[in-house]
Order: sequence, then C-alpha cells, then structure tokens
Amino acid sequence: MTAISSLPDHDRPPPVRFAYDRHTWKEIAHLLANLPVALIGFVYVVFTISTGVGLSVTVIGLPWLVGGLTGARLLGRAERARARALLGVRIDEPSPLHARGRRPEGVLGWVWAGLKDPVAWRTVLYEFIRLPWAVVTFSVTLVGLFVLWPVLPFVARALTNADRAMVRGLLSPSDELERRIAELESDRGVVVDTAAADLRRIERDLHDGAQARLVALAMGLGLAKEKLTEDPAGAALMVDEAHGEVKLALQELRDLARGIHPAVLTDRGLDAALSAIASRCTVPVKVTVDLGERPAEAIEGIAYFTVSELLQNVSKHSAARTAAVDVWRADDRLLVQVQDDGRGGARLDGGTGMSGLAERLGAVDGLFVLDSPVGGPTVVTAELPWRPRGKV
Repeated sequence: MTAISSLPDHDRPPPVRFAYDRHTWKEIAHLLANLPVALIGFVYVVFTISTGVGLSVTVIGLPWLVGGLTGARLLGRAERARARALLGVRIDEPSPLHARGRRPEGVLGWVWAGLKDPVAWRTVLYEFIRLPWAVVTFSVTLVGLFVLWPVLPFVARALTNADRAMVRGLLSPSDELERRIAELESDRGVVVDTAAADLRRIERDLHDGAQARLVALAMGLGLAKEKLTEDPAGAALMVDEAHGEVKLALQELRDLARGIHPAVLTDRGLDAALSAIASRCTVPVKVTVDLGERPAEAIEGIAYFTVSELLQNVSKHSAARTAAVDVWRADDRLLVQVQDDGRGGARLDGGTGMSGLAERLGAVDGLFVLDSPVGGPTVVTAELPWRPRGKV
C-alpha cells in the first residue's frame, strides 16, 4: 500500500475490504485474463522480433521488424485500455509515431523512425516479462477462488498493485519527451500564426502606405503631363508635389524594410542595430552589448525585434526618464535585458504585446521573464539559445 500512497486521489485503488465488491471482482478478472493476454503478446513479439532480426539481411527484414513494432504499439494501447477499465489506472496515450509535422521522408526515413520508436520497444519489453508473471497471477488467483476465499481480496490487491506499477513503468508515455513534443507542436502553431500576422501587417502597410502614395503619384504625374504645354507653371508645381510624395513613399518603404529585417543588423550586428533603435526611443537609452562573436542570424533577429518592441513599450506606456539595454552571452544562452525607471505595473496580459513576445521566445526554446512592480522599475529579461553564426 505504501507504493501507491503518493498517487493522486483519483488514481488510487479503493481500500481493500473483505467484501467482494465490484472493484475486487474487476481485479480478479484482470488477474485471470493475464495469462491468455500475456500469452498472445509474448508469442507475437517473439515471432515478429525474431523473424525481423533473422530477415534483416534481406530487403524485407527491416520493414517487417518495423511492422512488428507498430503492432506492438497496438498491443500497448490494448493493455492500457485494459488497465484503465479493470484497474482504474489513468494513463495518457503516447503521441503517434508519425504525428502531424513529424512525418519522415521516404522509405528509409519511415524505417528508421520505426526502429528507434521508444514506445514500441518498451511494449516489447513489457510483453517479454509479462508471461512468467501472468502464470503466477493466474495460478494464485485461480487457487484463491477455491482455497483462499476469505483473504483473496487482499491477495488480489497486492498482485494488481504490481500490475499497476508495471503498466505505469513500461506503458506510460515518457513525461518529459511527451511534454516537449506537445510544447513544440504548440510552438509551431505560434510561429505559423505569428508569420501569418506579420505577412498581413506587411500587406496592410504596403496597401495603405507606399502603394497608396505611388498611385496618387502616378495620377499626379499624369495630370502634370497634360498641363505641361498649356500651363507649364502649374505642371511644375504638380511635379514638385510629386517629388515630395516620392520622398515620403521611399521613407515608408525604408521603414517597412527596417521592420522586416534592418540592413544595419545584417551588416554590423546587434550593437549597431540596437543603438539605432535606441536613438529613436523617446527617452535616453544606454546600450551595452558584450559579445565576443555574433550569434546565428535567426537568434540575432529575434533578439533585435524583442528589444525593438520593448523599447516601443517604454516610449508609449512607461512614463520613464531613462532606460537601458544589456546583451551578453552566458554559456550556451544569449541574454537580453531591457529596464526602465518608469511607473511599472506591466503584465503579460496587459495588452502591450508582452504575451506575444513570450510566445515567440518560447517557440525557439527561449525564456521571457517580466518583473514590473507598480511604481517601477520594470526589468524584462529574455533568454535565447546560443547558436553559432552560420547554423540554424
């Protein structure tokens, strides 16, 4: 009983009683079914694994083995369902081997993915060790029904507790692996949504900004062309106005290009790029970048846009007098810290884009920490994985 005392209340078996209630009968049914179920599983894995290994020198050997491992996954699913139904063990199903976005390319990729499937191999191990245990549990339970009737509920509970431990140990999904898979799938959705939102923003800015100015410019130049012979002075005035529109359109295109990926970041790195956006902030900003080398382009871009958005928040919302940006490397992480002496009170759900930044950083295995008590100061620390330049 000590082995299960740390389980959640909903996952604990009911207390043992002398009475043969429905829980006891379910446990007895599970123990009696152990032998035929284990025999089927044992024969299956011995046959498929041995023939797959024996045929591995031929073309069909490895695909046969992968097919056998796929079937072992199905055996594991059936065993988890049986444990849930008869033992009350709540076990999540592992992620599919070829989940959305993780499908291997080609036959060799499919074979390799199947051969290294940890869920299938744990099920194979489970079926191997189950048969002798099933013989013991079946024999003890069958004898207990006729000889050990008064104490059979206690015996059944002890035997099924061992079954519960075996199922949890070998048939449960790997918590850390499954958690990371779920996070990465969620992060992929965040990245896709963010990219789509950025594309819509660029399209909107082009449509409402530079495109509208260029259309007006074309119309203005057309009218000037018509007036060129009849009213040269009026035509010259219209050409002068068109020249001003060209300058504004070029400035809007530069701003848009800077928002996509600034040339100064590509050419001169984070120090110069962050100094450039700091100069546009409404409060004085001290920028300190302590990096011996430049990180990968993708990481550098994320760090830049993170600081850019944070400094926009400083300008719009903080009522600060000064701000500071610090960038440095600590082992295999790139750290970015932005702080200001404003009024504080910033929150991830406060509508200032903080939650979006946190999601973007999480999508690349980064961290986002916000410390902003009411009254200030506000300190935001972003942590990104360090990847050498030239690698993704």
